[in-house]
Amino acid sequence: MKAVTWQGVHDMRVEEVPDPRIEDPTDAIIKVTSTGLCGSDLHLYETLAPFMEPGDIVGHEPMGIVQEVGSAVTKLKAGDRVVVPFNVSCGQCWMCDRQLYSQCETTQTHEHGTGASFFGYSKLYGQVPGGQAEYLRVPFADFLPVKVPEEHSDDRYLFLSDVLPTAWQGLQYADVPDDGTLLVLGAGPIGDMAARMALTCGHRVISVERVPERLARVEAFGAETLDLDEVEKSGTVGDAVREMTGGRGPDAVIDAVGMEAHGSPAAGMIQKFAGLLPDKVAEPLMKNAGVDRLAALYTAIDAVRRGGTISISGVYGGMADPMPMMQLFDKQIQVRMGQANVRRWTGELLAKLVDDDPFGVDAFATHHLPLAEAPDAYEHFQKKEEGMVKVVFRP
Repeated sequence: MKAVTWQGVHDMRVEEVPDPRIEDPTDAIIKVTSTGLCGSDLHLYETLAPFMEPGDIVGHEPMGIVQEVGSAVTKLKAGDRVVVPFNVSCGQCWMCDRQLYSQCETTQTHEHGTGASFFGYSKLYGQVPGGQAEYLRVPFADFLPVKVPEEHSDDRYLFLSDVLPTAWQGLQYADVPDDGTLLVLGAGPIGDMAARMALTCGHRVISVERVPERLARVEAFGAETLDLDEVEKSGTVGDAVREMTGGRGPDAVIDAVGMEAHGSPAAGMIQKFAGLLPDKVAEPLMKNAGVDRLAALYTAIDAVRRGGTISISGVYGGMADPMPMMQLFDKQIQVRMGQANVRRWTGELLAKLVDDDPFGVDAFATHHLPLAEAPDAYEHFQKKEEGMVKVVFRP
């Protein structure tokens, strides 16, 4: 089969690789019909190179048609249409019983001290072959895949794999009051979707972004917008949003930026330095050094009102970055974060999509491309070129 493989920094290739096969009685094989390109994939493209090996199959936002199931699978059959959550969770362990699926104890990567394995996401998260491919092996097939109706195009359901549950969890963690204001930092796929969801819940939403096309998307959905480049000419985001909120600041902030993989100079410098080192040296450097630009998080801390909440959906990597603990404590800020517990939210979200499209998912993707164009898509997406916000590959 054909699959998108990592071959080195900024080097993605579509190659012929062996077809997946049933390895455990609880497995299923799906034929992938759509698979997304995620902002998190850009961390593999550049920043997390020490944890990648040439030939790794990437991608963690797939859906498709079941082709084959293992002998122990009872809830799926060939021909079923399914979406596959990005975190590989068993549904039966202590963590899964508490709906902390991103912490699944069955698939945790103990070597690196990380939570549940992900599809297509480096040695840090289990080195599980990913979904930017023609076929995919899905473990725990009686629990993990989400069966979806035949009606509607793939785009109606594809984003249940990551974007929808990640944005929804971010919004739930933000705990915006009924009459409250939410500030969303970043209008990439997650920030965009979180803003849409908050608006459908009746909240006032202010979105901050520096890419005009992304601002236009959330503005069209009803958000108030701030162009980061314009704001920073005369002050700070915190100053601007306090002026918009009676001097107090927003009730909650969602940081949907994280460590700014999209060409971050800081991340790039560390990556280039680490790339000169053997993996055994580079891996602990990447995990323990202060490698992130924390501009978005500092902005959230400054902007949120006293007693407010910060919800972090963007991914951060290093451990040694300084945190303004005095400011966090003095402002009595609540902070919640974490990888999305995808399977916790899929039933609730699927019910919203079957008969309606409240979040605009049918038109959410900006580009639909064949798998063969994946290498160019990674480059354009990383550089925020050609209006790319969300890319869907059709294998």
